[in-house]
Amino acid sequence: MKTLLIVYHTGGVKTAKMAEAVERGARGEENVKVVVKRCAEAGPEDVLAADGLILGTPENFGYMSGMMKDFLERAFYPCEGKVNGRPWALFVGAGQDGSGAVSSVERIMTGLRMEKRAEPVIGLKELTPEILERCEALGAAFAAGLAMGVF
Repeated sequence: MKTLLIVYHTGGVKTAKMAEAVERGARGEENVKVVVKRCAEAGPEDVLAADGLILGTPENFGYMSGMMKDFLERAFYPCEGKVNGRPWALFVGAGQDGSGAVSSVERIMTGLRMEKRAEPVIGLKELTPEILERCEALGAAFAAGLAMGVF
C-alpha cells in the first residue's frame, strides 16, 4: 500500500477547506493510506515515510506561509537525496495571484529533486465550489496515480 502525505498550513478557513477537499478526494482511493498533518505537526520522518506529498499553503505577503517555510526548512536536509523522483503537488489559498507562493515552494521542491505531478490549484480571493472540486480532483488523481504506480 502506498502512502500519501498531505501537509498544510492555514491561519483561517480557505486553505483548511481546500485541504479537506484534497483529503476527501484522496481517501476515495482504497489502496492508498492518506496521512494529513498541519505543518507544525509534520517532520522529515513523515516525508521519508511517504510515497507522495501534497502541500497546501496560504499566500502570505506574496509568499508561502511562514509555517510552510518552517516545515520545509526542517525537512529539507534530512530528506535531501532520499526523496529524489517522488511525486508532489501543491494547493494555495491566495489573496493576490498565488504566483509568489507557488514559485517559493517550487524552488525548494526542485532542490529536493521531487517531481511535480500536477499544476498547482490556486484558490483566489473567495473560495468557490469550482476550486473545491479542483482540490478534490487533485487529491483523487494524485492518489490514483500512486495506487497505479504511474508516479
